Amino acid sequence: MTPTAVTDSNVFAHPALFYATDQEYLTSVGGFVRAAIQAEEPALVAVPGPQLGALRDWLGDASPSVDFVDMTVLGRNPGRILTAMHSFADRHPGRPVRVVGEQTWPGRTPAETLEAIRHEALINTAFIRHHATILCPYAVTGLPDNVLADARRTHPTLIHHGHDQTSDTYTDPVLVCADCDQPLPPPPPAGVLTVDYATHQLASVRHQPTAWATTTPLDATRASDLVLAVNEAAANSLAHGGGHGTLRLWTTASGTVTAEISDKGHLLDPLAGRTRPTAASANGGRGLWMIHQLCDLVETRTTPAGLTLRLHLTP
Repeated sequence: MTPTAVTDSNVFAHPALFYATDQEYLTSVGGFVRAAIQAEEPALVAVPGPQLGALRDWLGDASPSVDFVDMTVLGRNPGRILTAMHSFADRHPGRPVRVVGEQTWPGRTPAETLEAIRHEALINTAFIRHHATILCPYAVTGLPDNVLADARRTHPTLIHHGHDQTSDTYTDPVLVCADCDQPLPPPPPAGVLTVDYATHQLASVRHQPTAWATTTPLDATRASDLVLAVNEAAANSLAHGGGHGTLRLWTTASGTVTAEISDKGHLLDPLAGRTRPTAASANGGRGLWMIHQLCDLVETRTTPAGLTLRLHLTP
């Protein structure tokens, strides 16, 4: 059955679809996309690779008119997804658009899942004035109960067994984002390079990760991404974080390279870095947006003591 909560294209809608079987997925998501095609509304489908292929086959000859993206690539860092969604909507000014965004799937790490929850909450802020419907599928048989509970908190409407209903636990996005600011696990007890920096020491901050990256599994391209991301974060510290900060670098047992930048700044705009910056962007928006594009995961934490960015890059 085609989801019924998305038939009015003149308003913003953000339903969560809870599905249990592959057939239910294809019927609901495929029906949603087919309805967009029939209404001549632009459609973007961003779902994990296996579902992507199944939907293409299900849609058949209609699929070429749809933009398909593998969410495990686009949304590996959930902080990149809003930029892609906005870019798609901007390519079709004045027209209602439909988006399928499956940003949480079995196998996501807890850190990735937490940032995906933050992303889901921010959709409600970022698209409130857009003519868009963003359908978010959730696999009820493969995701933990707490993830499904968070889906109910971040989606005003729920679709289950072909029927839609208002979520009685939908929560203000500001409160959801605050709940996502959970304490980060501490760095490992050994093997951490720590660099304190202050004004006029940006060149030194750039040199430290450049040399250190040669000891990690990163290739030359990814090492360059690390250096650029750290440089942007440190520059933000000097400009907006009290003029000084601390950089920590370490490699996890799995080979993921982690850079953590802490300062006395505060991230006042929860959308900073998650939407493409403009000339009027708030402080830190440009550098943080670039950091999201370069890294596989970006964790942000704001506390009374200041701001911490934890950046993850995989080989």
